[in-house]
Amino acid sequence: MKILLVEDEPKVVEFIKKGLEEQGYETEVAYDGQMGERLAIKEKYDLIILDVILPYLNGYELCKRIREKGLQVPVLMLTALGSTDDKISGFDAGADDYLVKPFEFAELLARIKVLSKRSSGLIQTSRLIKIADLELDLDKKTARRGDKIIDLTAKEFALLEFLMMNKGKVISRPEIAEKVWDITFDTGTNVVDVYINILRKKIDKDFQNKLIQTRIGLGYSIDEP
Repeated sequence: MKILLVEDEPKVVEFIKKGLEEQGYETEVAYDGQMGERLAIKEKYDLIILDVILPYLNGYELCKRIREKGLQVPVLMLTALGSTDDKISGFDAGADDYLVKPFEFAELLARIKVLSKRSSGLIQTSRLIKIADLELDLDKKTARRGDKIIDLTAKEFALLEFLMMNKGKVISRPEIAEKVWDITFDTGTNVVDVYINILRKKIDKDFQNKLIQTRIGLGYSIDEP
């Protein structure tokens, strides 16, 4: 497995690179965002570990550019910026996971293993999820309802995938926040409701049959009408 580490702190680079290579991972390093972009586009990596605060080009913008190039390589953001808004920004940029500094190396290793399994599974199998006339292609990361292509951000796609994988099940806001955003839900956070409303506008607004349902006081579900 070949990993690109984009990080400008020498001590952090040394710590992560040494640990990964001891585990058998081939690791290349970029010390700024521009170098990271060049390597990500030029070389083929199985995973990119990406800091947010970087010289020349920050991690959010770099991740967006990687996705704009059509690269589906898993991206793990590793940063000291750990607020809910920071995480949402990372996921919206196209990141697959978000780990906050300081961290235990064992946790980093566990996240890498999960992302590598997910990536290899997508390459080896073709997976489609269908509910009524709504279809989600997990390989191509595309959504379609009837003849209409639905344009989704990375986090909107992840939320829709989670709902569809739990077809007919009422899922609470705390569970959605934990599984989709990897954050602890609190009553002051309305990110789940905001994203559900965005999905409704994209998935249900122009169609007679509404798939996304609200169970007041309980959560949300998606099912055939």
